[in-house]
Amino acid sequence: MIEKMQGSRLDEQRCSLPAPLKREEEYIPYPSIHEVLRKGWPYPLIILPQFGGYWIEGTTHSFSSLTQAPSDLPSPCSGKVKLECDPTAKLYRKYFLGKEHQNFYSNDTALGYLILSVKYEQIEKQDNLRLLLRTRTGTKHDLIPISCLNEFPNAVQMAKLLCEDVNVDRFFPVLYPKASQLIVAFDEHVISNNFKFGVIYQKPGQTTEEEVFSNTEESLGFLEFLEFLGDRIQLQDFRGFRGGLDVTRGQTGTESVYTNFRGKEIMFHVSTKLPFTEGDAQQLQRKRHIGNDIVAIIFQDENTPFVPDMIASNFLHAYVVVQLTYDASRETLYKVSVTARDDVPFFGPPLPNPALFKKSAEFHEFLLAKLINAEYSCYRAEKFAKLEERTRSALLESLFEELQLRSRNMMGLTSGEDDKMENGSGGFFENFKVCRQNNRMPTIVKSPTFTPRSNSRQEKTFFSWV
Repeated sequence: MIEKMQGSRLDEQRCSLPAPLKREEEYIPYPSIHEVLRKGWPYPLIILPQFGGYWIEGTTHSFSSLTQAPSDLPSPCSGKVKLECDPTAKLYRKYFLGKEHQNFYSNDTALGYLILSVKYEQIEKQDNLRLLLRTRTGTKHDLIPISCLNEFPNAVQMAKLLCEDVNVDRFFPVLYPKASQLIVAFDEHVISNNFKFGVIYQKPGQTTEEEVFSNTEESLGFLEFLEFLGDRIQLQDFRGFRGGLDVTRGQTGTESVYTNFRGKEIMFHVSTKLPFTEGDAQQLQRKRHIGNDIVAIIFQDENTPFVPDMIASNFLHAYVVVQLTYDASRETLYKVSVTARDDVPFFGPPLPNPALFKKSAEFHEFLLAKLINAEYSCYRAEKFAKLEERTRSALLESLFEELQLRSRNMMGLTSGEDDKMENGSGGFFENFKVCRQNNRMPTIVKSPTFTPRSNSRQEKTFFSWV
């Protein structure tokens, strides 16, 4: 064993090897928050954790020392800000639903279950095939001119036009009259009209999770921001999207902040409005909700740095830091910086330069769009992407099984003993409802706060936000 180790070391000396990955203690760390505080004011809105892992957008906030009028600030966005979404999610509804088309299903040994939708279209006197192929990893779409093909393809050849790796002998036609309802539900399972975001109040000089979660008083500036953010609602008997808050027994406080933005309901988990527990340094009642969010706002009354790893959470992946300031005429302005984990792709709308906003309807729209797009972008981070693929795979399997069963029933090949699944009371719709519990993306967690939900009828386990 020793000789092997010595031989390995000699080989390393003879060969030109790439530099080994550094251990954490070998990195030159970023300054700690305590070092930044010791240097004195002014502080950045955000400083990176000592060993990185996050990116920052919006680091410039000065605008002629705020001596000019707020109207001179650059516009946060030109035109209506765009909300991100899965570009393939509504293709079936747009091009196939309610129109003549065919659906097929098959099972590939390598790719898994496949669902193919085919539609003939004539555009500007040109004949085309519109194809939509669903696999466990995603949906592929294309519009192919028939003139480009030597002969009219069969279903297998159509699928290969979208994915060369398809390796099946045949596809089977879907014969169930209500199949479109099942397919559109599967395609749009990634679309959510309900969102919940944390709002954490950080007082000047607070640098720890325990400090920010222990705040009970709300400054006038923070109250003004909450009023700007949405409507203050009473939780008792609230009928809108509740975001996991208790609306019957008052166990999560008496009020919260809620808004409706472009048909999407947003419930904010405001740290100071969630129950405060004397003697609990971690304030688990508050962290139970905010720590389960994916995106949070950090509100600061004054110049105080925020470090993304200040909040210990497996789920929080992005923060929008908003700091109150004023211009020379005491008009309310907000400085904004954004930070997210390294594997979260950039999301719009982009911050202007300087990232300084006057309190306005335009900034309200910008901020809500930024929060929603942040959540969609976080879903593409490694942790959530794997979980989404797992959920998609399970839903696709369930859809395949039901389309197969219904089609065989239509041909009289089965006894029809599964009438209990009629009208969506079981099968795919049952699994779909489990996966979309509370309109959140399913996930697996180790914290006792989060529990797996099991669908015993199908003996498949799905996981959802509590």
